[in-house]
Amino acid sequence: MAAPMSLPLSQAKAAPRAGIALGDRLFVVGGKSLLLILLVLAVLMPLLAIFWRGFSGEAGQGGGLLAARELFTSASFHWLLGNSLSVAFTVAAIVVPLAYLFAFALQRTLIPAKGLWRGISLLPLLAPSMLPAIALVYLFGNQGLLRGLLSDNIYGFWGIVLGEAIYTFPHALMILLSALSLADARLFDAASSMGAGSWRAFTSITWPASRQAVFAAFCLVFTLTITDFGVPVVVGGDYQVLALEAYKAVVGQQQFGRGALIGMVLLLPALFSFTVDAWLRRRQGEAMGGRAQVFEPKPSRGRDACFLTIVLLVCAALLVVIGMAVYSSLVTFWPYNLSLSLRHYMFEDTAGGGWLAYRNSVTMAIGTALIGSIVIFTGAYLMEKTQGQRLLNHALRLLSFIPMAVPGLVLGLGYVFFFNLNGNPLHVLYGGMGLLVVCTIAHYLTTAQMTATTALRQLDGEFEAAALSLKAPLYKHFLRVTVPICLPALLDIIRYLFVSAMTTVSAAIFLYSPDTLLAAIAVLNMDDAGNVGGAAAMSTLILLTSAGASLLLAAASRGLLRRSQAWRQRAATV
Repeated sequence: MAAPMSLPLSQAKAAPRAGIALGDRLFVVGGKSLLLILLVLAVLMPLLAIFWRGFSGEAGQGGGLLAARELFTSASFHWLLGNSLSVAFTVAAIVVPLAYLFAFALQRTLIPAKGLWRGISLLPLLAPSMLPAIALVYLFGNQGLLRGLLSDNIYGFWGIVLGEAIYTFPHALMILLSALSLADARLFDAASSMGAGSWRAFTSITWPASRQAVFAAFCLVFTLTITDFGVPVVVGGDYQVLALEAYKAVVGQQQFGRGALIGMVLLLPALFSFTVDAWLRRRQGEAMGGRAQVFEPKPSRGRDACFLTIVLLVCAALLVVIGMAVYSSLVTFWPYNLSLSLRHYMFEDTAGGGWLAYRNSVTMAIGTALIGSIVIFTGAYLMEKTQGQRLLNHALRLLSFIPMAVPGLVLGLGYVFFFNLNGNPLHVLYGGMGLLVVCTIAHYLTTAQMTATTALRQLDGEFEAAALSLKAPLYKHFLRVTVPICLPALLDIIRYLFVSAMTTVSAAIFLYSPDTLLAAIAVLNMDDAGNVGGAAAMSTLILLTSAGASLLLAAASRGLLRRSQAWRQRAATV
């Protein structure tokens, strides 16, 4: 029997190297191509479907050029647009200055218990937008606890403004906290040595460095307000807005073309804000430079007392509203029987889905957090840490940033128009849990992607170079090196996606079926059916679940971080 032939040494070495190169290419090119297909289907096609549906003249749908002309020139549309703009500008004018003062207190003063105040200020993030509106009904409604303090009831313009202000406050606060956390102590030392007072230092150093963030916060609050219909549904009364009209056109009147036209109008302020904000970011980024030193505020009793008063007033208002929502969910029959019970948490006699809706929300939130974090973090790694495919990278980055400029209501409408087409093979997904997960991931994609990108950009490119020199497959390097190092950012993404999925309303309102009804949507249904106590109970459940999951994830991650980030601790003690 002939002896087996052996390969030359050079060929023997080349074989595994070729296998590694092929595996890396499949990981990189295949991963990017798959991500591109997903983004096209989940982001681009639904948006294109909105324009197609809005300008198509299908009978009975309220769309087409003639219908658009009639809609945009009608007195009713002008009234709705004026109402929406008035509410959005008023909310932004109230929220942004308050959030700026609150963020300044946390970052630039020495007030006590900063962690406590920060935690309280972010509580509205853990609940749907209807929770503050429901609490306002119990506080200032026709049978409200504090009804005597108002000359009129809460329903109408000021009810929407107050509800939206509470809902959007933590969103603006997070942007401003991030901006005010960055300060170069050398600039303040130089200003002090030149005799500049606190106000002069603020106007010449702090404000120029943070005004772009102020504009970004203003745009975010404006966009969230003008596209939200949860608060107007509960406390709007006869004061109608565009977002509520789009919801009624699709759900109540089945006029998909009219809903698409209003959705395109709601898309304009978000696109404008996103464009101007991106331009300001580039302009400010070019002006920044140098090696900054950490700024530490100096003691000042008068300043700290003043800012502590502001913080206490804001936190007290938030606690009263959220506490009222929780309390009302435990009252047996408001306002005639104020004894406490869990009657509203039974959900058997209520329209709204009850515990099925709650279980669906938890299922969707877990699926969104796990699947979304894997897809988003892996996609960010492929875009930031791999070479080649320049055009593909540009296309992926563009599609990844589009959701930031698209309100949830508009994205949800696009999913209806694209996935509900009979000729679309993906029509089978419509009404299922999978499509809800995909839509939620697409809705919150940009923020999670920016978190992953920020963490990945802090890693030296030599990590990948070392992996190549050691002939290690890139996917193994990604799993064994990159993921453990970036684990804190990955856990933040998981927590963000879970909470966002539990509280989302606008993007999912058009996509659920009786079997996939969500808890946040059940709140709307129960309030619409007159069961305000049940709506408060479901809102409280969402709040407690989001808070509990965040705390459990933070506690569980400590052990993981201690093992995967031990090198940081050793480096700090050296």
